[in-house]
Amino acid sequence: MTSGQGGTNPGFARGRRLRSTPAMRRWTAQTRLAPADLVLPVFVKEGITEPVPISSMPGVVQHSPESLRKAAAEAAEAGISGLMLFGIPAEKDAVGSQADAADGIVNVALQQLRADLGDELVLMADLCLCEYTDHGHCGVVTPAGVVDNDPTLDRYAAVAIAQAQAGAHVIAPSGMMDGQVAAIRAGLDSSGSTETPILAYAAKYASGFYGPFREAAEGAPQFGDRSTYQMDPPNTDEALREVAQDIAEGADAVMVKPAGPYLDIVARVADAVDVPVSAYQVSGEYAMVEAAAAHGWVDRRRAVLETLTSIRRAGAGSVLTYWAVEAARWLR
Repeated sequence: MTSGQGGTNPGFARGRRLRSTPAMRRWTAQTRLAPADLVLPVFVKEGITEPVPISSMPGVVQHSPESLRKAAAEAAEAGISGLMLFGIPAEKDAVGSQADAADGIVNVALQQLRADLGDELVLMADLCLCEYTDHGHCGVVTPAGVVDNDPTLDRYAAVAIAQAQAGAHVIAPSGMMDGQVAAIRAGLDSSGSTETPILAYAAKYASGFYGPFREAAEGAPQFGDRSTYQMDPPNTDEALREVAQDIAEGADAVMVKPAGPYLDIVARVADAVDVPVSAYQVSGEYAMVEAAAAHGWVDRRRAVLETLTSIRRAGAGSVLTYWAVEAARWLR
């Protein structure tokens, strides 16, 4: 059909009619992105007095306790929903003792942030041992160098109790141990934290996109890798099994990690469950866009917002992203 014929045919479809102006595109947009959809992951390091830049993540730092308090206030002002806290202790050992120590870096930070902000932000505590162990694995390791699942669950329960008592609104286990949600739920309930929800990193893949995070959290494994407990990238049905198991064990919300390379998983999980679904836009995703933008290869702001919108479009109700505060300011 020629353009002339189309102009006289009342049945001729013209998608461009609904894209003609920015206001028209806003009116017809199916996916919305708002500050409240965003959560900021933050790193707090013991023993420093000034923020330390992370070379592989331009614009992201390891915070001192004081700089974290300032960043948290700025995040609240920007209108995002919450923070996800990761801690780097001054001392590490085989069982990650500082993870549940009352004076451990994350637990002190939680106390300070809760005192500063009350309930203005949702304070989420990542629960894993990789930042706290001298071997860098996410749990207790046997003499043979194997991560021992069940003793690790006892450690996770103890850490969850400490984090809740320190002021965490949400406990977010990321270690991918079998049975971790049930162990954490039992520990929280037995300690009186029955109202503290669990956001399970339910579908966390053994991804190549975590590299910059290893620098930020100083938690790279000293031997082997995490492929025996994190999910294998080719698998999709396994993600649904992991999610279903975590929900059955008491997870109140679930997460897919990474986000961008796993949008199909985000979509399948969102279609399959009736609990909130989050997705974590991980360090490698962040670093790639920042590197391309630094070379002038992409429009940085446009690329950032497009990636975040795509994660929401796939079905994530909230997105963990290192751009959370900056993107929120753009959106507002």
